[in-house]
Amino acid sequence: MSRTASNNDADGNVVQGSNYRFTLITDRLIRLEYASSGVFEDRSTQLVANRSFEPVDYEVERNRNGHEIEIETKFFHLYYDGGRFASSNLHIDAKYQYTLHDSIWYFGEHVSGNLGGTNATLDLVDGSTPIEDGIMSRDGYAFLDDSDSFAIEDNHFVHRNPEEADGYFFAYGRNYRRELSDYYRLSGKTPIIPRYALGNWWSRYYRYTQQEYLDLMGRFDKENVPISVTMIDMDWHRTDDVPARFGSTWTGYSWNSKLFPDHRDFLKELKRQHRHVSLNTHPAGGIRAFEDSYPAVAKDLGLDVEKEEPAIFDMDDPSFRKAYFDDVHHPMEKEGIDFWWLDWQQGSSRSKDKVEPLWNLNHYHFLDNQKEHDGEGIILSRFAGPGSHRYPVGFSGDTVITWASLNFQPYFTATATNIGYTWWSHDIGGHIWGSFDPSLSLRWLQLGVFSPINRLHSSDNPFSGKEPWKYRLDVHECMNAYLRLRNRLVPYLDSANVETHDKDRALIEPMYYRYQDNEESYLFRNQYFFGSELMVAPITTPQVPRLNVGFVDAWLPEGKWMDIFTDLVYQGDHEGATRPMASSTNLDGQFKTGETQIRLGRSLENMPVFAKLGAIVPLATDPMQRADELPAELDIQVYGNKDNEYVMYEHMNRSIAKTTIRVHDGAVSAVLEDADGIVPEGRRLHFKLHGFTIGDRNEFTLGDGQKFEGKPIEDGRQAERAREQLLGLLQGAELPYEEKREVLKKVDDDLTTPVNLVTYAQTITNPDLRSMVIEYASLIM
Repeated sequence: MSRTASNNDADGNVVQGSNYRFTLITDRLIRLEYASSGVFEDRSTQLVANRSFEPVDYEVERNRNGHEIEIETKFFHLYYDGGRFASSNLHIDAKYQYTLHDSIWYFGEHVSGNLGGTNATLDLVDGSTPIEDGIMSRDGYAFLDDSDSFAIEDNHFVHRNPEEADGYFFAYGRNYRRELSDYYRLSGKTPIIPRYALGNWWSRYYRYTQQEYLDLMGRFDKENVPISVTMIDMDWHRTDDVPARFGSTWTGYSWNSKLFPDHRDFLKELKRQHRHVSLNTHPAGGIRAFEDSYPAVAKDLGLDVEKEEPAIFDMDDPSFRKAYFDDVHHPMEKEGIDFWWLDWQQGSSRSKDKVEPLWNLNHYHFLDNQKEHDGEGIILSRFAGPGSHRYPVGFSGDTVITWASLNFQPYFTATATNIGYTWWSHDIGGHIWGSFDPSLSLRWLQLGVFSPINRLHSSDNPFSGKEPWKYRLDVHECMNAYLRLRNRLVPYLDSANVETHDKDRALIEPMYYRYQDNEESYLFRNQYFFGSELMVAPITTPQVPRLNVGFVDAWLPEGKWMDIFTDLVYQGDHEGATRPMASSTNLDGQFKTGETQIRLGRSLENMPVFAKLGAIVPLATDPMQRADELPAELDIQVYGNKDNEYVMYEHMNRSIAKTTIRVHDGAVSAVLEDADGIVPEGRRLHFKLHGFTIGDRNEFTLGDGQKFEGKPIEDGRQAERAREQLLGLLQGAELPYEEKREVLKKVDDDLTTPVNLVTYAQTITNPDLRSMVIEYASLIM
């Protein structure tokens, strides 16, 4: 029997028997359920928030060629032979030709081409670690299990109907952006996070006194380094004067008056400085009799005060939850705490009848914070599993201070987008062990500036702090400059923040989200897109000795790319070139191959961040601009002479403003849409043109609705800039003067062509110096 669902009948998306149910969510996404009880789960779960999509065109065959059920759409063909789901009776043929042999998935089997998702933590990881699966796959299909989820009713976890199998098969090919968008629609949107969270965070596991902490913030201000978020680790609460009968002091909710003699005044002062405050908490110990909040908790829970009966931590218990928030957290929030760092390290649930504590904490804390802040919630906590993107921000744990750890983080961060988890906060600079290495610290900070969250962190070792002034002067000044840059980037970041929520477009995208068929997108794992306009290739390996240069191997996709720090333009793969799919020698499957792979060398103060020609990036004019306010002045960077349109979104609480910036054939305009009037009146946009002029000017200022026009002309300084970069690198190289002179002599020879230079470079025995010359040659071709 053949059947096609009608175009206006979403209820027709279900194919069901007595013990099985197949629900077509889209023509690329299907839910697979088996329940021996015949009772299926229709409520939301920890993973799934919505299954009501549009009608799907599909066909069903029953009892054909030995199969009880066949379901076919344009993108997959399901075969089911009856019985409890197993690899022997249920398989799906994905209609793609990315693999060498077939694209068949057998129920329960792992998809070899999975591109990874993310992990709960990087605690104590030194270097790389295996990553849990996501929903993206080079092979074009993936499966996500939801069998063990709790159901959700009225925002509370409840036991689900028992099913032996409940999961989702994704057959999106390599259309990763659409797959992510449908995943968000299925699992819930990523909330817009508070604007202030996009600035710089200070965090350290250290026994600060009240005055020491305020002095530290004062020093940052004196250095003109903006800090938006102040994290106070666990020593804010009593740890060393609690009677032994109460056990571990890892959990605490009472201020340590020895360190903070007047915590209310302390919080008021931080607020006066326009900083947002978060406290670290390890909540597993519950509320015990030594806590300031214990009398109120005991009264609400009916505890025996004389026997010092504790309030046992149990987020499954509604009574405990109410006391936990109303008697403990809310009073502290009224004093000035903006959100909580939920540092859960005390294990998982020991019963399948209980919700994992980390899930409970993330869910209820985020909802509570959202309610208390007019719909704009935030927490800092570990990843609890798929669906955790609904509770930003993620805390990746205590990483080891090594180059290997730094080298893993760009890949780890980008890959998390494959499970919708886009707001990771890492310990920038690393947390534990390691040794003093200014180059490592600066390179890590550079990565942090171009990460979702930039949170400096370290242990209580007196020598491991990340304060810029603890490093030699050149590193100190570079760190300050990058921290200022991060704060100036907030308008660009907030625009991506809004787009993540509204358009399902992540701030961090792996290269294969835009160049899905290119082999290089999968091989250059540390390279990623940062918002709509920028591409980052961070340097995550040590400086080369004697040359004092850091290197990274990069791939430049089609088009031209401008380094935002040098204005140098690099030619990528040729646009419009037809490249056939072919079997890869590096990866399993069929891919296209580009031609522009390049080894980039940078001095310690620089890192490769590229803007595709024409890119438009808004920055706050004032480096000390408050991150939680919209700036009255913006610097609009336009990278290269190419037409483009960029839409900047800005938000304050529930209000969103939109500014459309357009560059077309020498005409530059800016149009504001601001229904709620959140943008400062009379805002000025200062345009800075990189690598070209309009009407002989590379800088001008516009207001809303104004336009600037002129003839666009490239400034012709590419060769000059390329020489300056090479000369600077040679100057810092600890090589014989005559060896450096010989290179420069060859470069400055009027008869030397780029091809000659590449040929000459092959005679240089030092491979890294050779790479520097080849990079220069590529820039003047």
